[in-house]
This record gives sequence, structure tokens and C-alpha cells, in this order.
Amino acid sequence: MKANVLLQYVLPHRFLSRIVYQATRWEWAPWKNFLIREIVQRYDVDMSQAAQPDPLAYQHFNAFFTRKLKAGARSPADTNPNTLLCPADGRISQSGRIRDGRIFQAKGQEFTAAELLGDEAAAAPFRNGSFVTIYLSPRDYHRVHMPLDGELEGTTHVPGRIFSVAPFAVEAIPRLFARNERLVCRFRGEHGPFVSVMVGAILVSSVATVWDGLAIPPYASDIRRVDCRDRHVTLERFAEMARFNMGSTVILLLPEGYVLDDLAPQQQVLVGQRLGRWSDATT
Repeated sequence: MKANVLLQYVLPHRFLSRIVYQATRWEWAPWKNFLIREIVQRYDVDMSQAAQPDPLAYQHFNAFFTRKLKAGARSPADTNPNTLLCPADGRISQSGRIRDGRIFQAKGQEFTAAELLGDEAAAAPFRNGSFVTIYLSPRDYHRVHMPLDGELEGTTHVPGRIFSVAPFAVEAIPRLFARNERLVCRFRGEHGPFVSVMVGAILVSSVATVWDGLAIPPYASDIRRVDCRDRHVTLERFAEMARFNMGSTVILLLPEGYVLDDLAPQQQVLVGQRLGRWSDATT
């Protein structure tokens, strides 16, 4: 086992993530400016796309990391309601068919939809559906948007480890996405249910939604299910639904009937970009 993979098993994930959570919200200018400069330079972050293009104008590092895009920074979304939109900036980790409830992670690695969602019944509609896994790097825009029109049915906070979701870890750690702490967001759309799963990662395991605010932390010790059907939270395609306070991975699960475009692993994608369509819809 390579040293960087071995470290994933021995590091105190939650302890380190709690430290980073506090450190990225420290408003002391020398500290937050140092962190921001490091990320901008190391990852060649394009600040011209941000609503506030001056990286040092942000209150703290996390405000910079979750920065809003300026108007027109992304192409207008396809207006066809049957078109599946990309929920985030990042790279395609994997995509394709869910085969008898099993989802491909990387060469030699897979996990089940039931493991990912923490619920056998919730996974049933996706048994032979489709999935898209998108990895967000530190240089990316970290707000996650709606791939389709949908009404929120509920959320499930699934406890777990907080392994890195970088490509080296995804290739080496079995069932990684089904083992990491995550927030499952279940929606009902025109053509059935769909799911956006916000997967946490080491140092970056913090997720906030537009309907409830901060959801992770606190970290979970048991599965926490919340029924949201009586709240009537309806979100339109391309609308913001959540954000990663630091980066991670979002996984879409779709029922049978959606056809994905030809998406290659490591392909760069942008929020609002077409990923596929409902099979009965015209192209």
C-alpha cells in the first residue's frame, strides 16, 4: 500500500477537519490572506469569474472558497426541462449505468446505491438507472446547483469516514464514496425521483444547503433521516441547492429513462452544462 493511501487510514479525520473548519473562518487578515494567496497561486484560480474578483476582499478563507460567480460567468442553461444539467464545476470522476444497483467507482472498485444512500428502499428506483460522479478540486467554484426541476422529499445524513476523494484515493480505497460522511438530498422530478449526494472529504467535510443552512458539521454517529415533504421546498433547474465549505464530490443518481451524453473520466465540466436527457425527449 502506498504511503499516501496508508495515511488515509491512520489520520484522525474528524479531528483534522474540525481544526480546518475553524482555521478557514479565522478573520485575521495575515492568516486568511496567506491561505487565499496559496490557493490562488497553486491552483491558478480564475478570479475574473467571481462576483468579487479581489481575492483578499473576502472576510475569511471560507468566504473566498464559496465565492459567488458574477452574472454571465456561465453559459445560460438549456431551457429544455428534459435536459440534465451539470450540478457543479469540476471533473467527471465516472459516469454511466447503474447495473443491478451497483455503481462503478474506479478500476476494480464499486459500491451499491443502497450503501451510498443508507437506505435499501430509497435506492430501489435507481437499480438500473444512471449516475454521474463529479470531483471538485480546490480551484473550482464550490456551489452545487440543481440538475433538474425538483421538490425536496428529504435528506439523509450518513455517518462515516472522511477519506480524501482525490483520484489516488478513489482508485485505491474500496467503496470510498459509500464510506465517507455524506448528505443525501432526495428530490421528486417530472420523471421520477433523483438524488444529489454531497460527499465529504478529509479537511473539507462541511456541507450547507439553501433550505437549512449548515448540515455538516455536526458529524453524525447514526443515520439521520429528515422528511421534508410538508415543507414544499421546490427548486428550479440551475438554481443553487447547496455548497461545500471546501471541496469534495457530488454524485447524481437518476432513474431508468435518462440517457447520458458521452462523458469521459477526468473531463472538465461546468455547472449548467448539458450531461444528458430524458430518453423520450428530443435532442
